[in-house]
Amino acid sequence: MELTKLINQNSRATIPLVATLGIVIEEVTLDPIRAVAFLPDRPEQRNHVGGPHAGAIFTMAETASGAVVQALFSDLFTVATPLIMNGEITYRALALGDMRGIASLRGGTSALERVRREVAEGFRPEFFIDVEIASVTGITGALLTHWTLKPRG
Repeated sequence: MELTKLINQNSRATIPLVATLGIVIEEVTLDPIRAVAFLPDRPEQRNHVGGPHAGAIFTMAETASGAVVQALFSDLFTVATPLIMNGEITYRALALGDMRGIASLRGGTSALERVRREVAEGFRPEFFIDVEIASVTGITGALLTHWTLKPRG
């Protein structure tokens, strides 16, 4: 099964809020390391100024971040549990309409290799994923997520 489709199905099945908000993983690629999540504009999810609620935007962006984690490390989930440690969002402009979150692993391939090496050595690696948030009005914000892979057992 295609990587994007598999991660989209897994995200929607294991995290009910993703499906509730209508979030879809549109694209996952390994070269470059990137995932794109989509949040549709829905009247029931709008805030007091007519844009998507901040919580819905955060969830969409965090879902894009999690898609990167799944794509890069799902084969390690039997020995390590992925956990988000922190997420900091910056809203730069009013967001209107459909939203997209474009996520990438900070440090690219070198970060990927370091995390995998640390898991293999029994450590608890930490890493960052940056998410650019865009709407029909342009780039409206950014999310920085801080993740770890916690060894099981």
